[in-house]
Amino acid sequence: MNKGFLEGKTALVFGVANKRSLAWAIAQAWSSEGASLVLGYQGERLRENAEELARSLPKPGKAIGCDVGEDAELDTFFAEVAREAPVVDLVLHSVAFAPKEALDHELSEVKRDDFLVSFDISVYSFLAIARRAKPLMTRGGLLLTLTYYGSEKVTPQYHIMGTAKAALEASVRYLAFELGPRGIRVNALSPGPVNTLAARGIPGFVQMLKHHQEKAPLRKLVEPAEVGAAAAFLASEGGSAITGQTIYLDGGYSILGA
Repeated sequence: MNKGFLEGKTALVFGVANKRSLAWAIAQAWSSEGASLVLGYQGERLRENAEELARSLPKPGKAIGCDVGEDAELDTFFAEVAREAPVVDLVLHSVAFAPKEALDHELSEVKRDDFLVSFDISVYSFLAIARRAKPLMTRGGLLLTLTYYGSEKVTPQYHIMGTAKAALEASVRYLAFELGPRGIRVNALSPGPVNTLAARGIPGFVQMLKHHQEKAPLRKLVEPAEVGAAAAFLASEGGSAITGQTIYLDGGYSILGA
């Protein structure tokens, strides 16, 4: 059996919740190419599922608990990673959250506490992970996050998450500039709407799916496996000159004027 192009590489994946999540699709794609994976999961409730998923990867990996909203847990997670894998090559941040009340309200009605929680988990966690990962990325590598077109154009019902994703994409650009001299690339993938458990929490999501499929030039919805394939490309030699970019995987929807 031929070795994959990520053989000998270590990847950290934050945000695997279940087999339909985009983080899981990316984890599978990287594992299929030979990367050794560590899955970061939030809370004891997800431990058994995360461990089972890690064992089921093409190249079985490990799961470690980590609440990205807690600095102490991030420190513990990276300390454990450093003991077992002193060099990290790939990091996926697939984490976003807003309180239901914030998602249900117009932006001007979002309470301060809900705003701070949304940006802490959806944006700051990416910076917190990058800060702890960069000392371990001694041979360069890739920091990758997931975003959505609602960051750039108003998407009804997306509300607070649109502004959070805009901040996340700005963070990608600034981190790319900061970490480029270390050989670390920073990018975001922006899939169209994907029918994941997390996405179903967005008000009007079913209508978003239908509209996207009808209007996108390819007349199709993106599949999780396609997102995984794009992440694998960015981790390959073919993606070695790409950094600071938001890459759309949306069947062409983002080119439309209306």
